[in-house]
Amino acid sequence: MKMGEEHKKGLDAELVWEDLQACCLGGISCSLCQGKSCTIGYAKQCIEEYRKAPKKEVSEGVEHVPSIDLKAFNEDRLETAIAHILKECKDCKEDHTENCIINVIRNCYEVDLFGETHPYEGSALQYLIYVKEHFPEHAEQIASMYKK
Repeated sequence: MKMGEEHKKGLDAELVWEDLQACCLGGISCSLCQGKSCTIGYAKQCIEEYRKAPKKEVSEGVEHVPSIDLKAFNEDRLETAIAHILKECKDCKEDHTENCIINVIRNCYEVDLFGETHPYEGSALQYLIYVKEHFPEHAEQIASMYKK
């Protein structure tokens, strides 16, 4: 898929996996992988399960997102990953579900970049506005990458 093309069917699991790999600090700040106890490890587990059996929902996905991850992550990589996951969003608006795999993975990135998860109402545009209001230091980069 070329940049700028709209992605409508399924989830680009390979793109998400590449972003997770880029965000993972394996060996740098972790001597041993913490797996699902780490936000990135949990998101990796979710995408691996998706690759085996593609399902829109992650059972109790939001409940299992680690709420605290004290590792220092590369903010540029997280901003890019958030922009990419927003592109995967189908802008489902009122049909949005919290346990959608896209929402769960975005929540993992949010914990690492913002320190907590944030509301999502099924619209990437509304989310970008929210980020601009609350996290202006990250908003420009996320929006720029989203528009590419």
